[in-house]
Amino acid sequence: MNQPHQPAVSALDSAQGAVESEPVRAPRWWSEAAGSVADLGVFVPIAVALIVANGLSPTAVLLPAGLLYLAVARVYRLPVAVQPLKAFGAVAIAAGLGVDVIAAGAILMGLIFLALGVGDWLNKVSVLFPPPVIRGVQLAVAILFLKIAWGLVVDPQPVFTSQLSQPFLAIGAIGLLAALIVFRQRIVLVVVLVALVVALIAAPAVTLGPSAIAFPTLTLDAFVTAAVMLVLPQLPLTFANSCLAPADAARTYFGDAASTVTPSRLARTLGLANLFAGGISGMPVCHGAGGLSAHYAFGARTWRAPLLIGAALTVGALAFGDLLSDVLPSFPLPVLAALLGVAALTHALLLRDLMGWRAWTVAAAVAGIGTVWNLALGVVIGIALSYVVRKRKGSGRSGHDEDEQTDRAVSST
Repeated sequence: MNQPHQPAVSALDSAQGAVESEPVRAPRWWSEAAGSVADLGVFVPIAVALIVANGLSPTAVLLPAGLLYLAVARVYRLPVAVQPLKAFGAVAIAAGLGVDVIAAGAILMGLIFLALGVGDWLNKVSVLFPPPVIRGVQLAVAILFLKIAWGLVVDPQPVFTSQLSQPFLAIGAIGLLAALIVFRQRIVLVVVLVALVVALIAAPAVTLGPSAIAFPTLTLDAFVTAAVMLVLPQLPLTFANSCLAPADAARTYFGDAASTVTPSRLARTLGLANLFAGGISGMPVCHGAGGLSAHYAFGARTWRAPLLIGAALTVGALAFGDLLSDVLPSFPLPVLAALLGVAALTHALLLRDLMGWRAWTVAAAVAGIGTVWNLALGVVIGIALSYVVRKRKGSGRSGHDEDEQTDRAVSST
């Protein structure tokens, strides 16, 4: 098991020549509020596309995420993230799948992860994954964040409207990224609020109340289509990045305070949330590890951050759902891209505890294969490679201890 070490976010301070044992200097609630909005870079693009391109109700998109964040505040007492299912959402958007198929997929994900979360066997299975393999998963997610950010400013989806033209999108994103790295929680809340005001101004009209929620029509064909097109590509990513990696990242950031963040419990909470999301034809969600790094990077340390963002999303879903389909597409893309950039950097810094070229080789293999081909394949190859390098080291020169971390992790299995 990894031992807690100096928070990854402090590396941002190191780059600025100001290393602090506790980088939070703003008042507690301000820092928590700043950290609470840090993961919008992942949330908003997928939510907008599902609303505009796939026809999901804005209220049904926001409500499952908001309620799960409120549950996170109560269950975990830490800023565990709530994100859309990324591979699931990408396929649904690209294929133009309807509301019923997406709902069927959410229900299947809910049932599967509720089953995986029964008891604590998933916690025991997690020890079979050496730390370099988990770090490789986290590096793959960091790369994914950078790819999403790049796409937002270079080739934004047509669902986004009232945006800057090139090259101003890229210039704005780079400038905001630099400012957020330097000032972090001191400005991020103001930046997001200003962006929201800009999006509101661009909306044609302001209306109050929730958008209509339609219960899905669930057929065998919808479940088969969802299983093949949506669930199978998403399962390995959710298992690795929403059950194993968040538990590891939480231990790294919060030490003993993260004892409640276990793979089995994460599987149960995301499973329940997806059953609810499917039942109201909403957006399926997960506990992405990159979101935890995003929240942490901007000052979130306690239950306050998920409480704040959960309350905001829930109120937004119920009070402004009818308005969101006009507002969210106008949300300034440079803000989303900059938030993703900081989250990617912070998440990648989790790899600082890897020791020796063997551990780095395993992590790089997992990330490379996971980014280019398939994350499940990358994890399998990473586990096999961990055993191979341990065996080679054991049969070679015994005096070297640079890969003690990899050896300990593999031996514990």
